[in-house]
Amino acid sequence: MLNDHLESLLQLQKSHAVETAPNCGLLLTGGGARAAYQVGVLKAIVELLREAGRKDAASPFKIICGTSAGAINATALACRADNFDEGVYRLLDIWENFTAEQVYRADSLGVIRTGAKWLTALTFGWLLRRRPTSLLDNTPLVGLLHRMLDLPRLDDNLRYGHLKALAVTASSYTSGYHVTFYQANEPVEPWLRSQRLAQPDQITIEHLMASSAIPFVFPAIPIGFNNRREYFGDGSMRQLAPISPAIHLGSEKVLVVGAGQVEGKTPYNSPGQTNNAHGTYPSLAQIAGHAMSSIFLDSLSVDIERLQRINKTISLLPETIRKNYALRPIEVLVIFPSQRLDVLASKKIGSLPRAMRTLLGGIGGTEVRGSALASYLLFEAEYTRELIDLGYNDTLARKVDVLNFFGLNSATSSQEDQSSPASMPG
Repeated sequence: MLNDHLESLLQLQKSHAVETAPNCGLLLTGGGARAAYQVGVLKAIVELLREAGRKDAASPFKIICGTSAGAINATALACRADNFDEGVYRLLDIWENFTAEQVYRADSLGVIRTGAKWLTALTFGWLLRRRPTSLLDNTPLVGLLHRMLDLPRLDDNLRYGHLKALAVTASSYTSGYHVTFYQANEPVEPWLRSQRLAQPDQITIEHLMASSAIPFVFPAIPIGFNNRREYFGDGSMRQLAPISPAIHLGSEKVLVVGAGQVEGKTPYNSPGQTNNAHGTYPSLAQIAGHAMSSIFLDSLSVDIERLQRINKTISLLPETIRKNYALRPIEVLVIFPSQRLDVLASKKIGSLPRAMRTLLGGIGGTEVRGSALASYLLFEAEYTRELIDLGYNDTLARKVDVLNFFGLNSATSSQEDQSSPASMPG
């Protein structure tokens, strides 16, 4: 397996050897309502860059990649790549004033038409002539995306060089492939790896709806692919190498913003959580939350570990080999929440509309142990503002690391630095 990664790395690194200045990439991962944390991180970056004297209005990230809700944030930033501060504060305005009704039907009628019917299908599905497609109806999200995005401006930013590439990922239920759809200012050869491939395309609302279609929760979206129509769901599914698209598109350093704790430093029975020492059988919400955490968090953790492992392997190679093959480290800075977001969500479930609380309550989603599921669906300002504050403070605590990443501070990072130079497999 490691040899395969090294072979891909040799090809990938060589293709980017002509670059003379580092291209900063940004990767925003998936996580539903948890993506509010990313906006707090970006807010802090705006302030840190301003304090450090950066005067360029354009985005410091030339390659922007996103998955699921992170794809929506990524596209919003890309649409305003000519004015980074404007893009961040526009996102901030949206996430600070979120309501669930902006994303899915949360009224009683809407929940009955989808959620109740979906739960009924679990028991009496064989009696239903028309089976429900998802737990929730997310058609309100289409309207929100039209209001928050300026896709013609995205085209202009690519045309005038404010942005080099935007990529969003989705997973095909039809073919089983994990697909990266990308739009670039210059031709980029599509890549093909095991179970994943890339396709140049004009990024549209449909791509974002597909990328953010949480399995079972939101319906699959049809997109033209491989000269036919395929149905796509959340891009976090089957995402074996989340950082890879940023590297393929030319990034030489990547800032990764997670939507959960990816390194397992906090035990599950942390303060504020119910201790399940008596072995109580898990609720449906607890199982669903566990599955979602696996989808949204585990692949990123594995990818980061692989980066570190390959980087160490390359450091053992003789200098002549590294020089001949243009091998170089890919710097990766990872910022992720310092607190468990499911614990925070358990304290804010009361802010959900009554119909949603009733629906989640029926499967244990309003209990503390089932709050992981709610943490992905809690598109309410009371919760998203707390995540924004957490992302903001977590990033300020990493001030030295952030400034070093942008080449604006020569100070040495602390021993607690979560970033490390890493070489990227293809």
